Amino acid sequence: MSAQDWFETAPCGLVATSLDGVILEANPTFLGWTGYDLDAVVGRPFASLLDPGSQLFYETRHMQVMHLQGKVHEVALTLVTADGSAMPTLINSTRDDQAGVIRTAVFSAAERLRYERELLTARRAAETSEERVRILQDVSTAFGVSATDEDVAESFASVARQAFSARETAVLLLQDDGELELVGGTNPLAGKVSPVPELRSTHDVAVVTAGPEETEFPQVAAALRAERLASLTVTPLVADGVRLGILVCFFARRTEFDSSFFDLLDALGRQASQTLTRVRLQRRLAFLALHDQLTGVANRQLLELTLDDAIRHATEQHEALGVMFLDVDDFKGINDAFDHATGDLVLIELATRLQAGVRSGDVVGRIGGDEFVAICAGADDAAAASIASRILEICSQPIVVADGIISASVSIGISLYRPGVDEVPTPEQLLVRADAAMYDSKRQGKNRHSFNGV
Repeated sequence: MSAQDWFETAPCGLVATSLDGVILEANPTFLGWTGYDLDAVVGRPFASLLDPGSQLFYETRHMQVMHLQGKVHEVALTLVTADGSAMPTLINSTRDDQAGVIRTAVFSAAERLRYERELLTARRAAETSEERVRILQDVSTAFGVSATDEDVAESFASVARQAFSARETAVLLLQDDGELELVGGTNPLAGKVSPVPELRSTHDVAVVTAGPEETEFPQVAAALRAERLASLTVTPLVADGVRLGILVCFFARRTEFDSSFFDLLDALGRQASQTLTRVRLQRRLAFLALHDQLTGVANRQLLELTLDDAIRHATEQHEALGVMFLDVDDFKGINDAFDHATGDLVLIELATRLQAGVRSGDVVGRIGGDEFVAICAGADDAAAASIASRILEICSQPIVVADGIISASVSIGISLYRPGVDEVPTPEQLLVRADAAMYDSKRQGKNRHSFNGV
């Protein structure tokens, strides 16, 4: 193949210019890429085909190097095609002193730029994914040691604030009355406006901006402007279809959010919701392990633990301790006259009345069947008698059931521990003494209280 044939069929653009950069010849590939006719380029400065930035580089740098070194390799320049579009290129130029020309090979860099952009996009995606994994690992570690709703909320608020570069974050959880309460983080709009209460029933993330164009939540937008905030996002916390609360992120500048933002927000929200559910389930299981399943008061295990602590505290503080053993009078007759289900309702009602009859710091528990125990720290004989009288009065009031009215009562036995007077008893000793006193009350006619050893 002759040199002329190669020039005509080369897969790259070939241009010959004079030593001062005027185009003398251009091959069909170059003309095809740029859309020019040969007559339109011959006689023009090569620089006139470049965009302004490339022109400046070509004239001040490229030509200087060419005259000093005789060649230039892989210089990135942008050609302006006949239709005005930009064409990124890489050029190699060599000076032919014998012919008095500069020969330039032009390679299209469009594919290379596309590849580099894809590579950059992939790298950013990998970095985003890596960051997301790190954030999720951090929050997983934080949630792993969470034991309460407050622990979860504070950890979630802290991680979300760092992950999204938010100025403030707030975790508000739904309470039993259906109201949202701040449990973790900070709410800069507190006392000014509720953070989009309408979103309590949705599963979607909502965005509210501070701009005047915000028409759905104008009051929130006004409050954001007053606090010099640009926007907020509200993420409902939902687990197994149950609404738990919301996460609110407050941003000082950010008003645009991409899919990666919402993906991470959704992942964090789901993890927080699952952790809240786990913490609450563990708390419920712990409660069930120490409480009577029928009445909800303390069970035998919790009573023994509480009584052991109460004896130790009474000894250290030199305070009296009263223990009451309570038995429902003629409970078998109630079951026989009605049924066991009604008997259970009576036990539940009496447990509630017992709790109302003791003081706020006292502990009521069911030790089995129709037998209850009350532990009254700091109660001497007068205080114990007063508490017992109040319990007798409350428990003797009629109980309305589906099949009629039940008149129930309890017999109470009281044992006391008086530090400095009595030897330190065991929990079992105090319960046995109170049980014996309860039987004294039964023998004396029921619906009364008796002391053991006082």
